Amino acid sequence: MRTTMGWQAAGPARALRRAPLERRDLRPDDLAVRVDYCGVCHTDLHAVDGRDGAADALLVPGHEFTGVVTATGAEVTRFAAGDPVAVGNIVDSCGACAMCRGGQENFCHAFPTLTYGGTDRHDGSATLGAFSREYVVRDRFAYPLPAGLDPAAAAPLLCAGITVWEPLRALGVGPRTRVAVAGLGGLGHLAVKLAVALGAETTVVSRSPDKAEDARRLGAHGFVVSCDPERMAAARDRFDVVIDTISAPHDLGPYLGLVAMDGTLSHLGHLGPVTVETTDLLVGRKKLSSAGSGGRPATAAMLDFCAEHGITADIELLPSAQVNEALDRLRRNEVHYRFVLDMSDLD
Repeated sequence: MRTTMGWQAAGPARALRRAPLERRDLRPDDLAVRVDYCGVCHTDLHAVDGRDGAADALLVPGHEFTGVVTATGAEVTRFAAGDPVAVGNIVDSCGACAMCRGGQENFCHAFPTLTYGGTDRHDGSATLGAFSREYVVRDRFAYPLPAGLDPAAAAPLLCAGITVWEPLRALGVGPRTRVAVAGLGGLGHLAVKLAVALGAETTVVSRSPDKAEDARRLGAHGFVVSCDPERMAAARDRFDVVIDTISAPHDLGPYLGLVAMDGTLSHLGHLGPVTVETTDLLVGRKKLSSAGSGGRPATAAMLDFCAEHGITADIELLPSAQVNEALDRLRRNEVHYRFVLDMSDLD
């Protein structure tokens, strides 16, 4: 086993503490990656806060990171020591089902192995995340980090970025598409950047009027205040695609009202039960969809697209020793737009 340092939750305490972690010895198709930067996601917060029933389980969060290869397994040919790489929230899959064969490992019929809180497909051990200085990953699920992308600001692309990229590409967003992005947070600000770069006429829908200036800075062409009935009525049936990134439970009706005939609302931010009035879909033949993460081909394409267009996340970079501060601020929604941890202080 290999030993590294990381931030873990163990026992009843909610705060993460610095501790040594064990990584597996390299298998033939493994990479050892020095983790340089790791984003802090709402999923990490939910995992930490949701441990009441599993206080004895060891949790190391972190599933969107960039770093440098330090060693490779005997059969690895795509990477060499010193290569910059990026890794997301999926680190393995069955590789045999129809979804995996089609490049949609995120929908693996046997369920993908997650970067943390998952089960290793070889030895049955629990996966520990990238709030650590080293991660060992199967080479198929690491991606070359394109030159020119800032590695700290690129880290959230491996979660928030691919989560919004997947529906934008699946729904054919391009120069003749009218897109609305509901919610301007970690997911939403990247959805705006990507939609604009794809050539879409892009509008932000937010309950906060003071976000209008930031929406314009990100490239949005329009802004609608969601709590203004007149503005919402004026935007009725206007958008071919609505990307809903709102993380709290909410009524989908007003956002379906924005969708044009035969258009789609892609519900990404809140992955929980929803109630939909059938007539909100019926009038206009509207569609409701969702998405989560992405397969290997889509993730590689997203990184290349971001490099071509200079797209990264807007981040606040913190030393990893401030991880608990980052989580506390995330609980209060005091982030603009994504926290990223600098792991070099774990040396």
